[in-house]
Order: sequence, then C-alpha cells, then structure tokens
Amino acid sequence: MKPIKAAKPVPPVAADRPLDPYLPTSGNRGYRVSRYELELGYRVMANRLEGRAVIIATTTDVRGKFALDLAASMRVSKVTVNGRRPAKYVHRNGKLTVTPADVIPAGAVLTISVQYAGTPTPLRTMWGEVGWEELEEGSLVASQPNGAPSWFPCDDHPGSKATYRISITTDAPFQAIANGTLVHRTTKSSRTTWVYEQPEPMATYLATVQIGHYEIRQIASSPVPQYAVHPPRLRDAFDKDFGRQAEMLELFTRLFGPYPFAHYTALVTDDDLEIPIEAQGLSTFGANFCDGHRTEERLVAHELAHQWFGNSLTLSRWCDIWLHEGFACYAEWLWSENSGGPSAQALAADAYRGLSRKPQDILLENPGAKDMFDDRIYKRGALTLHALRLALGDDSFFTLLRTWTSEHRHSNVTTTQFKDLAARFSDTSLRPLWDAWLGQRELPAPPRI
Repeated sequence: MKPIKAAKPVPPVAADRPLDPYLPTSGNRGYRVSRYELELGYRVMANRLEGRAVIIATTTDVRGKFALDLAASMRVSKVTVNGRRPAKYVHRNGKLTVTPADVIPAGAVLTISVQYAGTPTPLRTMWGEVGWEELEEGSLVASQPNGAPSWFPCDDHPGSKATYRISITTDAPFQAIANGTLVHRTTKSSRTTWVYEQPEPMATYLATVQIGHYEIRQIASSPVPQYAVHPPRLRDAFDKDFGRQAEMLELFTRLFGPYPFAHYTALVTDDDLEIPIEAQGLSTFGANFCDGHRTEERLVAHELAHQWFGNSLTLSRWCDIWLHEGFACYAEWLWSENSGGPSAQALAADAYRGLSRKPQDILLENPGAKDMFDDRIYKRGALTLHALRLALGDDSFFTLLRTWTSEHRHSNVTTTQFKDLAARFSDTSLRPLWDAWLGQRELPAPPRI
C-alpha cells in the first residue's frame, strides 16, 4: 500500500499591514486583480440587488486564505476558486475571507466567483455615507473613497486598478448607466439587461451604476463623443448649463493632453445631491446643479478634469489627494481664464484671501484622513500649481502637465513622482516651492506674477 502524501504546508502569513493608513481596513494583500466581471440584477421598487462577481487576479505570494472587501448588507451564498467545487468562506466585519481547497503558488491565476444578494445601503464613514444609494425612483453609486464594497466584492484600494465588464438587469422602464461602452442591450419580460465594457484600468471607487428614468443622447462628437443623460424635464436646462462642455474638453485636451477614454458622459439625476460624483468616463450631478443659468459651470469643468487627474492618473495613497482635487480645482481657473472669465491669477488671489482667514493646520502632502476632502486641500492644491506655473513659465508648465498625463496614463501616481518630473522642467531647485506649499502648514507668500 502506497503511503499517503502529506498536504503541502502553507507558510504562515503574519497579520497583513494596512495598505493605506488613511483606510486601514480597506484593500487586501496576496493578489493583484486584473479584471472584474459583474452580473447584477436590481429590483428598483424593492431595492434588491442580486449579483455574481468574478474576480480575476494573480497571486503575489503563497497563502492559505485570500480576502475581499464586501459590506455586511450583502449576503454570500456561494464561492468558488478557479472553477473548482465550492470553497470555504467567512464573511465578517466587511471582509469575505476565502479558503481555496488547494494551495495556489505565487504568480498563479486566482479566479474567485462570488454569488451574493441583499439590500444595498451606503456605508457610514467619517466623510458621510458612500456607496450604493437608493433614490426616489432608481439608484446611484458614489463610492469615493471606500464605498465600492456596498455593491460588489473587491480589493478596495485605489492602487488596485482593473478592467471591468458590468452587466446590470433592471426593470424595463428604467435606464442603467455604467462605466465604459455599452456593448449589448436586450429586453425580455419587462426587464432590460445593459452590458458595459470598461477596457481601461479603473480603481474600485470609480466604478458606478446609475439607474433612473433618463433621456440618453449624444451632444457632441469632437474631440471624443460626449453624451447627456438626464430626466426629460431637464433637457433645456442641461443644454444651457452644459452647453460649453465640448469647448472645455477641447481646451483641456490642448492643455493636458489627449482625453484618456473613448467617450465622456455627464449625467444629471432627478434628485438633488450635495456634491457632484466622480466616476471613470462619466460624472453625476444632482438636479440642483442644473438650473439653466450656468450657475455651477465651474463644477462642470472640475468634474471633467478628473478624467485626467483622478481617473486616468489615480493616486497610489490617499495622502496624495491633492493630485486629484488640486488639479481639478486649477482646471476650473484655467477654464475661466480661457473663456472670458477672471484670470487664474485673479482666482488664485481670491482663493489665497479665503485660505488666509481659515485655520492653517493642514499639510497638503499628508492632510490626514479626516481632512482629505476639506476644501482647503482643493484651493491650496490649485495655488501650489499656480505657484509652479509662475516658477516654470507657461510653456514649461503645460508641457509638464502633458508629460505627466502621458507618462502615467491609466496608472497610479504619487507626489514624489510629480516632484521628480517637475525637476526636469526647471533650471533651479523647486525644493523651496514644495517645502512651502506642500510641507508646511502655514501659508507661504501668495504667488504673484
């Protein structure tokens, strides 16, 4: 009789260090996701979500268990790993921990399939409620920074970018909008299935599904197709408020480099929202931002700019949030000075006066989790860029921005990388500028021409 072989031992794994101290419970080690395939069914009136998620990843080390982020409101019914028999799993404290039947070597394919269902609700955080939110008639997703687990199992960290296929089946009177290109739509028995393909890598917090009674139309074709999604009643107001969006996109393409995705969509919900919502390839505005008087045109520019700064170039760590919000805020100023409004210098002076009256207790390069969405990050980040522009001159500054978006297209970035790149465009050391604007709490002298 042959002796029974002992199972190959799995090396003990120490408790994982947090991937990001700002969100210590978000994200997971041991693998790198390359693709999410989501098959979702949503009953609008019941606010009931059923899903099957396939997560395709590559293992980075040998371990006996792998974890995904998934909210407690989602109940898991079945998990398989690499197409084999159902795997053991534990779903506790926002983590779905999966134990494969066999040891998976480092560098191997890890495919986890999860069936789940529940009543999606936003997650309560120090920044408010984030994630899947039920509307009067429909739903929306606003996941920044850690709301993605409210509707699908994932590796919820901005450094974990992957491609997506999102299929959403919902009640036929409603339209379903998601990231990427609509590749298939079918209606059967009063239910419509919408299938979207997002081929460019995307962070989990930028993944979205928006469901409502919407009119969908193309409003421009250059430099890329642009779409409007809104309640029919807001058509005239939308055309006024977003009427210069195509000009914005042309300007930003000239200043920042080619638009990084196949198309752009501006969506207005039938409900009011506190702030617009950033997502890859689209932006969502509440009906309160669509009044027909271009009252909030700066926000149209701000959200559009995030397609370069935030979506294509995504921070690696949340402490570098100024790389998103400072750049998008400065894009507002650039749009203003190129469209007949106040100059960036005038808007910088205005912002400086406002900041000087507020507490000066934030480090821009590491503001802390509580303050990372503070308006001072936006304004001081934009002032930092204006100071850099004055130091380099327009030609070098805008060449720097285009090089930045080109060299790091569809990847993750850090402040250190931006500093290193900027040094290539300056004959003198930029360290005093970085120390003053990023590395100290007190406001430096205002940038002047």
